[in-house]
Amino acid sequence: MNTYDVSLVSCEGYDDLQVETALRAVLEPIHGLDFVHPGMTVGIKVNLVTAMKPESAATVHPSVVCALVRLLRERGAEAVIGDSPGGIYSAPYLKVVYDVCEMRKAEAFGAKLNDDFSQTEVVYPDAVRAKQFPYTAWLGKVDAIIDLCKLKTHGMMGLTCAVKNFFGTIPGTKKPEFHYRYPRAEDFANMLVDLYEYSKPRLCICDAVIGMEGNGPTQGKPRKIGCLLAGANGHMLDAVAAGLIGLGIQDVPTLHAAAERGLMPEDAARISICGDPSGFAVPDFQTVQAQSNVFFHIFGSGFLGKVAELVTSRILTPFPKLDPSVCVGCGKCAQICPAKAIQLRDRKPKIHRSDCIHCFCCQEFCPKGAMHVGRHAIMRFLGK
Repeated sequence: MNTYDVSLVSCEGYDDLQVETALRAVLEPIHGLDFVHPGMTVGIKVNLVTAMKPESAATVHPSVVCALVRLLRERGAEAVIGDSPGGIYSAPYLKVVYDVCEMRKAEAFGAKLNDDFSQTEVVYPDAVRAKQFPYTAWLGKVDAIIDLCKLKTHGMMGLTCAVKNFFGTIPGTKKPEFHYRYPRAEDFANMLVDLYEYSKPRLCICDAVIGMEGNGPTQGKPRKIGCLLAGANGHMLDAVAAGLIGLGIQDVPTLHAAAERGLMPEDAARISICGDPSGFAVPDFQTVQAQSNVFFHIFGSGFLGKVAELVTSRILTPFPKLDPSVCVGCGKCAQICPAKAIQLRDRKPKIHRSDCIHCFCCQEFCPKGAMHVGRHAIMRFLGK
């Protein structure tokens, strides 16, 4: 019997029957729900980055959530759906997110939307970076976790998919602290891998029916990819998903970190896939350059190496850039910036580059999409 690491199948749209048929098909080759038994409570960790309608492609589509709930209920399991998006981790705020993202639809099929907003302090000795962190308590109370993510670009990490989804296990108002604590791409990526490995999801499912390209993860453009992906190993799923939009392991810091830690193959070609990824590849998908491996000590640890790394990091590292014609002067970017590197002047944000930690929180949560990922003039000249 063939054993596959990742499965992917066609799903052309969000019609309920079409989605459920595709979900059953993508899970069958990997025996994705074989771990589920009657009486279990399964936590579905969805990507609800902020209160945005499903058609924006910023969050997991409710039809995929509902289909998964139906499959779990068939097996006699209870389903709890939740996330901790950016903002105050509280019942009033999550009520708005649940409503706007249309998660209420899953209640009709017996699911429960998480209403436990407590948090616990975790000690994780096996971590590379996040050896202690606050954690949304509801995930520690379920019998198993399913990671239900969305395929999108990301200003800091290049890609947000299965592993990045677990930043939503950190209570919302604590997220800026983590950006400030781990400003380098290498450290932030390893922190995300730590969160994923601590959570130990039994199954990862990716909604790549309609992904997000360009100014992701919230203000990009919806782009049809036309498939669902599933696998038990989120790192491998991310590698396959990244390949669909033209990214390799070295382009995505979380994948680079996972490969270095032996959590996935260093060569994506060694991942066993059920389905043909080339049939869903989008060659002209608009990606963004992550901080990548600029900081992965590629010049050595000596004095000259450090100087070379400093110079190249200034050239290669992307940065948040304002489009003044779109900005409405709401001040959200200044409020959310963990490094306090943004101030409003004449109702327009001024970014102090020396203080910026390139976390792209301003770009991620700008309600008008006025912040973009900028590149150094040399990189633009080279067409990178």
